[in-house]
Amino acid sequence: MKKSDRIEAWLDTLHPPSARSGELHRCYLGYFDCFNRQLYYEAHDVLEHLWLPERGGCNDAFYKGLIQLAGAFVHLKKQYERPEHPKDGRRLRPASRLFRLAEENLARYPARYCSLDLERLRRFCESHSQAIERSGFRVNPWCPERAPRLTLEGE
Repeated sequence: MKKSDRIEAWLDTLHPPSARSGELHRCYLGYFDCFNRQLYYEAHDVLEHLWLPERGGCNDAFYKGLIQLAGAFVHLKKQYERPEHPKDGRRLRPASRLFRLAEENLARYPARYCSLDLERLRRFCESHSQAIERSGFRVNPWCPERAPRLTLEGE
């Protein structure tokens, strides 16, 4: 089974908010569902499934920024789970870089875009990147009990 087929089948198992289903793409809604369940790699894959065919379009940097945000949390989660591991223990620097890239890509859009408060999300990316950098790349701001949740307007 191809990756795209697996993603489509997996999207069928998700339960996005029904009120939003008609106006927002199911991959976009699936991203938030996965992200809020701390399935960051899956969130990345689901949104990438939407982004790849549309690269270069008006939402190119927007989707890329959200994918980078999920990628940053993939790094943070892995580092949290295995801080002494030779590879996973060194994931704070790439996480910080992805927060910066996400912030940069999302800055190309207005404060509110696609039912998302981007101004707040950009500040979030900046604060996480700064916290990691100020710690000398030694303190991970993520833990499962305080994992962030992303909400769309109207939810």
